[in-house]
Amino acid sequence: MPRRSSPAGSSGLFPESDALKPLAERMRPRTLDEIVGQARLLGPGTALRRELEAGRVHSMVLWGPPGCGKTTLALLVAKYADAHFHAISAVLAGLAEVRKALAEAEVRFAQGRRSVLFVDEVHRFNKVQQDAFLPHIERGVIVFVGATTENPSFELNSALLSRCRVHVFDAVGPDDIVAALQRALADHERGLGAAGVLVEDATLMLLAKAADGDVRRALTFLEIAAELARDGHIDAATLQQVLADRTRRFDKGGEQFYDQISALHKSVRSSDPDAALYWLVRMLDGGCEPLYLARRMLRMAVEDIGLADPRAWQLALQAWDTYVRLGSPEGDLALAETALYLAMAPKSNAAYAALGATRQTVRETGTLEVPMPLRNAPTKLMRELGYGKGYQYDHDVEGGVALGQQCLPDALAGTEFYAPTANGLEAKICEKLDGLRRARASARVK
Repeated sequence: MPRRSSPAGSSGLFPESDALKPLAERMRPRTLDEIVGQARLLGPGTALRRELEAGRVHSMVLWGPPGCGKTTLALLVAKYADAHFHAISAVLAGLAEVRKALAEAEVRFAQGRRSVLFVDEVHRFNKVQQDAFLPHIERGVIVFVGATTENPSFELNSALLSRCRVHVFDAVGPDDIVAALQRALADHERGLGAAGVLVEDATLMLLAKAADGDVRRALTFLEIAAELARDGHIDAATLQQVLADRTRRFDKGGEQFYDQISALHKSVRSSDPDAALYWLVRMLDGGCEPLYLARRMLRMAVEDIGLADPRAWQLALQAWDTYVRLGSPEGDLALAETALYLAMAPKSNAAYAALGATRQTVRETGTLEVPMPLRNAPTKLMRELGYGKGYQYDHDVEGGVALGQQCLPDALAGTEFYAPTANGLEAKICEKLDGLRRARASARVK
């Protein structure tokens, strides 16, 4: 059913200090119950919630995607602990501002009051800046709360992590985002409850899905749509304007980037063309450089398909060249076709494994001598020393293979590095190689 807030003028609706704040900021949750989408972390009876409600707080790092409630929780940590709240942004602040905030916290500490120091985008601070917090955390001068969208294991130094608990936030689901939008529509004090905005339930769900797990983004969409709406009704045309050119969450060079390229590679390896195509399109949609994807798919062809289907290697190269010539969007189809072909091709990592095993043997065995028959003998002295003596020219031997000729160093005679699979073309290679190895073993015995 459509939802309409009570008609009223917006004049005087908010205190003057709040009048210019965005809807997302005005609707920031004031209690743990108002936080949506984090039931696993903050639901009734959870350990963190019990600690906060009891006023027991600890230094922590909040890790999660944008708009999931990290800043809100930091504010509530200070509220439930009756502590002073001070926020700095690692994007804007330098070491001088950090030291000033810590000095002010020292004064409050001496007066018997705790301070919650919230550092947004904490992964942007370098090691020296991160180290500045350590003694103050240890002494209890501050309750440190850092927020990050990046994996703390990679972005924060171990000394800081050892003094904090890491709490992982989830992206907020569409149903929970709809609940937040409904609260904003009904709230007369902070939200749009007095603006007379008419919104269909289906529209709210479209807004929620378009927000891609980000509550703040959904509220921003709603606020813009309300401003553009004719007669207070957010219709399809209005919604189209608001959602035009939106982007999905994607962080070039960050953890999401590497998670998604890993998913693409593993989908190809698992022979799942639907998943491979999905992750390829997700990365293209997020702004990934298409030539990077072409290069990675060439690696997949070499590493995971190998000699089971050498055509995959050729196709990956051709797709790369095709994209260079066509660009987007036409060249995207060449990349898509390659992803589908690679996913459906027979798989073998036998050559990949053989290369690794051979490298390990080379490292372990050192500089082994080339067998005398295989050595080049361009001078008389070298011939007199036995270089090339006993070499059998394979083309002159019946069957075209000198079975008794040893090509590996003496210490490695009989070693097998390559174990072809029974997949695709490699099945034929396996059959021939098995025959050759048996024949060579018999020749050595004789």
